[in-house]
Amino acid sequence: MTAQDLTAETIVDFLGSIFDRRGTEEYLGEPVTMGEHMLQGATLAEQAGHSDEIIAAALLHDIGHFTSEFGTFTMNDTEDRHHEDAGAEVLERFFPSIITDCVRYHVAAKRYLCATRPEYMRRLSEASVHSLNLQGGPMSEAEVSAFQSNPNLDAIIAVRYLDDAGKQDGMDTPDFWHFAPLLQRLVDQHCNPVAI
Repeated sequence: MTAQDLTAETIVDFLGSIFDRRGTEEYLGEPVTMGEHMLQGATLAEQAGHSDEIIAAALLHDIGHFTSEFGTFTMNDTEDRHHEDAGAEVLERFFPSIITDCVRYHVAAKRYLCATRPEYMRRLSEASVHSLNLQGGPMSEAEVSAFQSNPNLDAIIAVRYLDDAGKQDGMDTPDFWHFAPLLQRLVDQHCNPVAI
């Protein structure tokens, strides 16, 4: 099944199949697999009482590593693979813009935080610093100003912090299917809004 063939009835199963088939792949430079990383972000969001949208965005923020034609990140990369755009493109037909903005701009959020909060850069893993350099480094003043105009800025920043936190060796999390009903509710609300 290709991304073009997906429907509101099949998108959650499609995403789950990615976690089931590819979630054990290395998240290069980090002590967790790709699946563990995304599940940790969602679990931390759930434990902190974040909204369903933030939980979903934390779970799906790196899905573009698996849907991009350019493949997954490696520590030997010399060019960015734009996984954030690839992920958002798959999700945007099915999820509210707050979720797709969190996915599309979680890389930009790293660049933003490095530019506006100098202490933030010290928290980044070696792999995150490497990818930051490929992604353009800290934002310029003009980029910061433009980024701050995004109406979903607070949610994007929240997901960025969950992204950074979801790299804990040995953390217990539920599997993808624990979050599947939440995702399906969001898809149904977005694709079939109830007329008022």
